[in-house]
Amino acid sequence: MEQATTHKHMTKRETVRVILASSVGTVFEWYDFYLYATLAPFFAVLFFPKGNYTAALLASFATYAAGFLVRPFGALVFGSLGDLIGRKYTFLMTIFFMGLSTTAVGLLPTYEAIGMGAPIILVTLRLIQGLALGGEYGGAATYVAEHAPIGKRGLHTSWIQTTASAGFIMSMLVILLCRTQMEAKDFAEWGWRIPFLLSIILFAFSLYIRLRLQESPLFLKIKEAGTTSKNPIAEAFGRWSNLRVVLLALFGATAGQGVVWYTGQFYVLFFLTITLKMDYQIAYYFLIASVGLGSFLFLFFGWLSDKIGRKPIIMTGFLLAALTYMPLFGALTHYVNPKLEAFVQNNPVTLEANYCGFHAFPTPGTVLSDCDKTKDFLTKQGISFNFNPIVNTDKEFVKLSVGDAHLEGWNEDSLKQILKDKGYPEKADPKDTNVLMTFLILFVLMSYVTMVYGPIAAYLVEIFPTRIRYTAMSLPYHIGNGWFGGLLPLLATGIAAYTGNIYYGLFYPITVAIVGFIIGMVFLKESRHRSLTDEETFHR
Repeated sequence: MEQATTHKHMTKRETVRVILASSVGTVFEWYDFYLYATLAPFFAVLFFPKGNYTAALLASFATYAAGFLVRPFGALVFGSLGDLIGRKYTFLMTIFFMGLSTTAVGLLPTYEAIGMGAPIILVTLRLIQGLALGGEYGGAATYVAEHAPIGKRGLHTSWIQTTASAGFIMSMLVILLCRTQMEAKDFAEWGWRIPFLLSIILFAFSLYIRLRLQESPLFLKIKEAGTTSKNPIAEAFGRWSNLRVVLLALFGATAGQGVVWYTGQFYVLFFLTITLKMDYQIAYYFLIASVGLGSFLFLFFGWLSDKIGRKPIIMTGFLLAALTYMPLFGALTHYVNPKLEAFVQNNPVTLEANYCGFHAFPTPGTVLSDCDKTKDFLTKQGISFNFNPIVNTDKEFVKLSVGDAHLEGWNEDSLKQILKDKGYPEKADPKDTNVLMTFLILFVLMSYVTMVYGPIAAYLVEIFPTRIRYTAMSLPYHIGNGWFGGLLPLLATGIAAYTGNIYYGLFYPITVAIVGFIIGMVFLKESRHRSLTDEETFHR
């Protein structure tokens, strides 16, 4: 029988082993999850019907989001198991399902090979990944925090927070290596499978590390005392005293944290490569550098939260993000692709049309109007446009104005010629990119991520009692990150495409961050001095 020990008896070497063992497995799972996020633009072509790239991209993002949508259910399933049978064994299950589903994506036939079976199977695998990841984070954060002494929980759990960025960097490096070592056509056809198949090596290593873990000392303590929860789900969410804390954690902390995180690491990548037409290699280098250097701030803000509190750091991150996203992304356009900025300023684009649809998940029977095709084309080019809907017309009508040039109906060749004549830059010229300012902007965005994410694990662990901690903290975390954060690429891209403004998608994370700031400032309490052995809920 495993002996219950406490963090007070742990040596420095044992503490490092606990943090490392928890972090390595989590790095692997984030690596798997981020592979799909980074390759989503490729999947739009590979696994969905052709004809409307924006619609296929939205479908790809929707499939990506599907994995996030089920994360709260994974939190309930694996969270309750973690509170019933232990943290260690739940760890093993989540990493097993994650590893198998990720490897299977690398073997999946494309839409051209099996038709609609491809997106159906892809969605299924994403759901399995999401369920597994839903049980991962809460276990890792809980396990580390329950080994850490008061005064160091923020620092110790901030190592778990770095794993998301480490997995992100690892996935980008592997993808970059594959893309630079083969022809673009080969990577698009089959080379994208290599990063998924390589994950089996990480899977085996992570599984080995997890098998060597001992159970959490606090869990063993309540297990030996016979005070474990008989029904963690009912206790966590069926009692108002606990449910109230869950809701406050969601709307005052994790929802805002989720959108700030995905804006600073994912949406900005798509904005650089799809909207601003930056070469993918250059964009990857910028993101790897900013995320890599910024990752040390996770530890800094985790440490700082032990000194001044979790709440002030998280709330400051929300406020800064809400106030500066618009100017920062506008500055990215200016410093990355100034010719695109000048083109839009000198040639206002206006679309007048009727019969415009919005196709987030296309099927072979999807019919695209001329308006749909025009919007799709402009969105792909990163061109903001004003849209004036025309009503009370019997037949389809489309009129596009680019400066003083006009085009009626849909004619791709004619539109390309107009853009060319007006000086539209098809790609961002690396010579025009201000390297220093671009990096600084990305680093600032990353610093917001570390402010809201660095202290969040310690905060969530501290506000729930040990007997339901795994279950109770996992649900608000995964709704905040899985639903509010995971839907960001889909919603922000859809808003930008629908409105015609490349920046309007930012209104989504700005709104969520503002709501989080208001609720957090009014209702959340500081938690850093709370003992994890106190079985009373924090707000009771």
